[in-house]
Amino acid sequence: MEWGRSGWRRCVAADSRETAIEAARAASDKKAHDILVMDMRDVLIITDYFIICSGKTDRQVRSIQEGVEERLAAMGVKPVRREGVQHRRWILLDYVDIVVHVFRQEEREYYEIERLWKDAPNITWEDGTSGVADSR
Repeated sequence: MEWGRSGWRRCVAADSRETAIEAARAASDKKAHDILVMDMRDVLIITDYFIICSGKTDRQVRSIQEGVEERLAAMGVKPVRREGVQHRRWILLDYVDIVVHVFRQEEREYYEIERLWKDAPNITWEDGTSGVADSR
């Protein structure tokens, strides 16, 4: 990670996997459902990892978003952009090298963004319980 002018660090490629895994763990701590960490490095040039997760209610979606932001802020990383915070149906947190998508379950089922990126491998982020092992 490198320091910006504000004192916050920006996630860089060498640390993006670790940051993505911490974001997934933070979402899990807030009881997010169906958490995926997708390795986007070979399919998308604008980011390294997507973290996709769901909440059952608007309140839970907000709680997940806040939990991810707090955890990554403790690592010195903050998002460069937030989208959807007001409506709490699909919140996007853009950390440049990782992008966190927090969906309300109905919106996730409707948009199915993981199907759009089905060629991206899922990585294991917690004791082998999620996704498939990353071969890198």
